[in-house]
Amino acid sequence: MSQVTTTGNVSSRSECESSFLLGLYRTMVRIREFEEGVKFLFLEGKMPGTIHQCQGQEATAVGVCSALNADDFITSTFRGHGHALAKGLCEQELLDELFGAVTGCCKGKGGSMHVGNMAKGMVPGIAIVGGGIPMAAGMAMAFKMQKSTRITACFFGDGAVAEGAFHEGLNMASLWNLPVIFVCENNLYGASTRIDLVMKNTRVSDRAASYGFTGETVDGNDVLAVHEAAVRAVKRCREGKGPVLLELLTYRRTGHSRRDPCHYQPQPERETWTAGDPIERFGNHLIERGVADQAALNDIRQSVIRDFNSAVEVARRQPLPTLDDLTTDVFA
Repeated sequence: MSQVTTTGNVSSRSECESSFLLGLYRTMVRIREFEEGVKFLFLEGKMPGTIHQCQGQEATAVGVCSALNADDFITSTFRGHGHALAKGLCEQELLDELFGAVTGCCKGKGGSMHVGNMAKGMVPGIAIVGGGIPMAAGMAMAFKMQKSTRITACFFGDGAVAEGAFHEGLNMASLWNLPVIFVCENNLYGASTRIDLVMKNTRVSDRAASYGFTGETVDGNDVLAVHEAAVRAVKRCREGKGPVLLELLTYRRTGHSRRDPCHYQPQPERETWTAGDPIERFGNHLIERGVADQAALNDIRQSVIRDFNSAVEVARRQPLPTLDDLTTDVFA
């Protein structure tokens, strides 16, 4: 059976160093400010393409990726900016990509829906719902065959649970005892459809039992709870005990994409989840622990905003691909 994990007693985390905690906070703020800044760039018509954003889900990406090694890999989705920043990609390579520049992380060919950097352990985002699940199992199979200790963490939304690729990927990972963590960011909505309209059992982690491995439901707005669950999952994978399914309960504060006004989310529901904002919640935790005061947290936010604005100015001046670039990086 799966279990629900929450933060618990603050004193139980005394082993976490202040620098580590502040690093988690800074990365979460960096993701939020990146997404807010990009939102306005798109609304102002200054950036091409489209966006699928993750405001409100910062703790899931940061909590999981903070438990991984630099040479571990993640697979992502079309909502991948947060995963990228949490896995170590810098704002500059992401903004360059979003502006379509050749200096972007995918040379301007991927755009918002396909950000990634293989050198930093992130497969470019996969826009097909559930498409990253069998790929993550395949990568984990390769690591096992190489007798490597590396693992794969696979991010997907609750909507992907209804895809055949979910069943196939999890079943294969279980049969072959693969070192892969399946991370379901359950934000309650697959596009505009609420999870309880498409699933009788809305507890996604319960699916793990039918494949014969461990599942756990975690408060996805508690970055420390997510981190600790991910640490346990990583340990299990590295010890050769097979895959883990983590269900992270969270909530996106924006529409499915930039043109979605999100009217299908009931106002009381939005207010409840907004009150549990992961960044504000973790900031209060840091203040209560004496790790930082409000002024220090404000300084982090202002520093992050300055870095973002500087990166935008650079990205706007970067060269765009030429016609000759159409035939580069193409594989038959």
